[in-house]
Amino acid sequence: LLFFLFPPTTTEPENPRICALFDVDGTLTIPRGEVTPEMMDFMTSLSKKITVGIVGGSDLPKQEEQLGVGIAKVFPYNFSQNGLVAYKNGDLLEIQTISKHLGEDNIKRLVNWVMKYLSDLDIPVKRGTFVEFRSGMFNISPIGRNCSREERNDYEKFDLEHNIRTTMVAAMKEEFADLNLTYSIGGQISFDVFPAGWDKTYCLRFLEEGDFDEIHFFGDKTFE
Repeated sequence: LLFFLFPPTTTEPENPRICALFDVDGTLTIPRGEVTPEMMDFMTSLSKKITVGIVGGSDLPKQEEQLGVGIAKVFPYNFSQNGLVAYKNGDLLEIQTISKHLGEDNIKRLVNWVMKYLSDLDIPVKRGTFVEFRSGMFNISPIGRNCSREERNDYEKFDLEHNIRTTMVAAMKEEFADLNLTYSIGGQISFDVFPAGWDKTYCLRFLEEGDFDEIHFFGDKTFE
């Protein structure tokens, strides 16, 4: 785990009515990598000028692996799982879960379908952790999240050429049309499945409209 000694940004920035929200993978870090001291220096410097927040799809423990233990208390806003776990000034605001929203019967139905689909899928490499259940979403990876960085890079090229994730998402949209789910293909090896409206825009409900003149989001890529 990373341990940074940056103190929480308790002083108000020069222009608090401008907010910048940053994705984690591919933006603040390389995918599943650790943040560099130079990036943390930049974020700390920026937080003296405007309001800064972090919004990532992974859960808070994974954020801490990448950004440092206690990251939820470093900047004014921290959103893990797209804001389903929300912190403001180090205080927990809300926790929402997909299991409560969908119900266990639908959770089992989706997981069973995904595992059967992937068992019939022929790709060059398969590893482990094909379905990761997070409190606010499913992260589904045809190759498996346990793959190495080299395998991750190779799979990304294979996926772009053969539309593995795109084809699977299309099949899931048809199979689970009744659940009103959203499918977000991004990054290198996986895609997210979550209730409609639970993408990164979910975190905006915690930013009071009257508090900001501008809100900017910085991320690497989203295909859909």
